[in-house]
Amino acid sequence: MSTSPLQNLPVLPLRDIVVFPGMVVPLFVGREKSVKALESVVRANNKILLVSQKNGSQDVPTIEELYRVGTVATVLQLLRLPDGTVKVLVEGVSRARVVSFSDNEEFYEVTIEPLEEPVGDPVETEAMFRSVVSKFEEYVKLNKKIQPETMGAVAKIASPSVLADTVAAHMSIDIPTKQEILEIIKVSERLEHVYALMESEI
Repeated sequence: MSTSPLQNLPVLPLRDIVVFPGMVVPLFVGREKSVKALESVVRANNKILLVSQKNGSQDVPTIEELYRVGTVATVLQLLRLPDGTVKVLVEGVSRARVVSFSDNEEFYEVTIEPLEEPVGDPVETEAMFRSVVSKFEEYVKLNKKIQPETMGAVAKIASPSVLADTVAAHMSIDIPTKQEILEIIKVSERLEHVYALMESEI
């Protein structure tokens, strides 16, 4: 596979969430820089990089306070609310690493490199895939916060990468732990990591 070219994208810093590829998430955005970033995306019909903050309470995070691996996302819907905030529906598309931040007064903008996701050993990955599905079933039964129909959606997933990300998204774990999962590029390792986290919680 050829390496993808570097891209420039606006950034949406996230406070208390890590958005994984494949997830569709509603976000409420009130910070001026973030609103401007979204407006530029909608105007140019391109994508945005969702990057979590290391400290969710920072109102104006500096670039040092943003993680370096994020999720490239598409803006599906943007709604302006009367109070000036914006409700946006985003869909995570793929992982990317921030190469550099550019000097943009209006909003954060970065140069990113897309991250290829090696699957690892196919036999091992397949076995791990099945283990994660059954462990998640157990996890859902014990965790009252997860809707039972989530299991039905998870059972339909065919991609090991999407499975690992979806399970991680539904787990009651903190932001640094979710970020760690986002940063595990090798799919078999990510499945193992998610499995181990569920096991320790159960």
